[in-house]
Amino acid sequence: MSREAVPTGYRTKSKEIDVTTPQDPNAQNAGPQYGAPQYGAPQYGSPEYGAPQYGQTGYGVPPQPIPAPPKKKRKWPWILGAIVVLIIIIAVATSGGSDDSSPSGSQNGSAQNAPANGGGEQAAGLNTPVRDGKFEFVVTGVEKGLASVGDNPYLTEQAQGQFVVVTMTVKNISDKAYGFSPSDQKLLDAQGREFEPSTSAQIALGGSDIPVWDNINPGNTVIAKVVFDMPKDAVPTAIELHDSMFSGGAKVTLG
Repeated sequence: MSREAVPTGYRTKSKEIDVTTPQDPNAQNAGPQYGAPQYGAPQYGSPEYGAPQYGQTGYGVPPQPIPAPPKKKRKWPWILGAIVVLIIIIAVATSGGSDDSSPSGSQNGSAQNAPANGGGEQAAGLNTPVRDGKFEFVVTGVEKGLASVGDNPYLTEQAQGQFVVVTMTVKNISDKAYGFSPSDQKLLDAQGREFEPSTSAQIALGGSDIPVWDNINPGNTVIAKVVFDMPKDAVPTAIELHDSMFSGGAKVTLG
């Protein structure tokens, strides 16, 4: 009787059968284990969601630009402007008579010898030429105690006290046109008070080549009537004549 082949791993009845289970070659590369996650263990595969930390932006929202701090206002342009205005005022104040202080040879001697300003020892009188800056003045007459001025009933001006009208000639002795204003003149009374001209009364009076303001060309002479409103009991004693608001002035007595 022929012997049958016994499969490998098996034994005969007299011996124990040893069945060896073949090992899976992929056992060491087993896939991930599934089940409930362990607490405290890091999770993989999914991002954590929540509010962004301070200084970070949310998902999908572009960062907002930081606004620039407001600019501080500079004060130096205002200071510079004030200095420029002050320089202009000083230049105007010192311009009168700066380049025409010496008279031409054709001017008469009485004008040269007359006091140039109110600080002279003796003031000039009526019909005496005096100079201030670019103008030569001659006071030709004074009219006092007027209650009103003006022939036109629509332009008549009533005095608060009394009107005093000072008539004069004004000549430009410079080589350029220069503006003359009656409002730059001042009237003095016996108490030393100063009075400003009345522009409305000068317009109502008429008879003046320059009632308000105008240029006088070189060598030209104009007639000006300057009207002052002063108390009835005031006595006008002198007039101070100016070629500009800030000039030194020339005084002429009216008595």
